[in-house]
Amino acid sequence: MEVLRFIGDESLMGFTFEGLRRSTGTHAETLSRILDRLEEQSVLEKAEHGYKVTERGKEFVGLNQISHSAPRVTLLRTLLPHVENTGEAISSLRGRWFGPLRWLGYAEDDKGTSMKWVTEDGGIQVDAIFSNDELTIEGRIREGKDLTDAIKASHQLVGYISRVYPAPRNRVAYYTPDLFIPN
Repeated sequence: MEVLRFIGDESLMGFTFEGLRRSTGTHAETLSRILDRLEEQSVLEKAEHGYKVTERGKEFVGLNQISHSAPRVTLLRTLLPHVENTGEAISSLRGRWFGPLRWLGYAEDDKGTSMKWVTEDGGIQVDAIFSNDELTIEGRIREGKDLTDAIKASHQLVGYISRVYPAPRNRVAYYTPDLFIPN
């Protein structure tokens, strides 16, 4: 049930074995058996980048949501250049590791896409939330962990996002009082 609660609380649609193991602190062999049972019950299915929650699983998990104990903290918020399709950046981030962060999974809702990473010891979770040309980085820090580590990890993540995020394809015009030159 702890695994299902975590999946429901994080609204995960896709996740990796290692990310889930780190986040829940579940032994690898135990988690493997749990995931096998959830696959047999059509709650999860193996996908290209890990596991994916099925339609049946979304209904089941939605009924069992229990809030996680550690509160979320906004670590960073910034505007993103307007682009037609953020899917290119999201695809290039999926499954990647950054500094101390290991890929956990992603969630989507009407607000946008949330991509999630967790540290190796599972003590810090960092979420990058892409919504309406805005990026918000939130962290969940377990007791005994330092907020500074979460802030450093979020800055490393933003650095990588800035390198893979597509540039706007709009034309730019420069205006001077004497001359208008389209670029």
